[in-house]
Amino acid sequence: MSKATENPLGRAVAAPPDYDSSVLFAIPRAQGRQLPELSGELPFAGSDRWFAWEVSWLNDKGVPQIAVARFDVPADSLNIIESKSLKLYLQSMNHSLLGSAAQLKTLITRDLSRVAAAPVAVELYGPEQWPALARAAVMAGECIDDDFSGVLPAEPERAVLECTGDEIVSEQLYSHLFRSRCPVTGQPDWASLAIAYTGPRIARCGLLAYLAGYRNHAAYHEQCVEQMFCDISVACRPSRLDICANFLRRGGLDISPRRYSGAPVSRDTLQLRQ
Repeated sequence: MSKATENPLGRAVAAPPDYDSSVLFAIPRAQGRQLPELSGELPFAGSDRWFAWEVSWLNDKGVPQIAVARFDVPADSLNIIESKSLKLYLQSMNHSLLGSAAQLKTLITRDLSRVAAAPVAVELYGPEQWPALARAAVMAGECIDDDFSGVLPAEPERAVLECTGDEIVSEQLYSHLFRSRCPVTGQPDWASLAIAYTGPRIARCGLLAYLAGYRNHAAYHEQCVEQMFCDISVACRPSRLDICANFLRRGGLDISPRRYSGAPVSRDTLQLRQ
């Protein structure tokens, strides 16, 4: 476990001058799982996929190296890794002799897995691989951003979610309009959402109104997606549900929390970054 005892978010904290894993800060997932649907066995699988775009370190000869890193933290891990502490951790490597990319991958895997209290999958991508990491400009499925009902709840309200009938459909929907707020700093967090489901057809105007209710909702990214999953599951009763929120990069990091039931839709199908 990290030695950090205070959340660095919202405080002025200098980056360590040398490699230091003790700056990593763990947030217990249980703190954000207060909904009744999350009190027992989790109703979903999934992971939190991080991309770190500003990874740099020194090899054994002292030559600077660069990479993009991907971290997959399982949804059933004990802890969330707080984002600012992750930035500080990565910055601590910038002037440290850490060897080859393979050695760095082993080190990061060990450190993040210890803080998350679960196996974290790590991949490193060199500059020649970066073009393949670009996010699709157009997401798969149908956009709901024009399905405005004129009702914008002040908070996400499960009651505005409804189905249009008993017909069972399988469809993929997306929105670029999602916004929530950081629970510590109050700063806005923007995301594009991909929602795939099988079940009674969800009324799109109600779904857009529900998502708009998060605009002033203070919660971590992972908690927002888990609340969405529970609310849509209870209100609309899909037999399969897959939600992924692609949050915009901040400070060199972006995160895409994903929660699903049943067989997950392939990332290619949703046009999510690999």
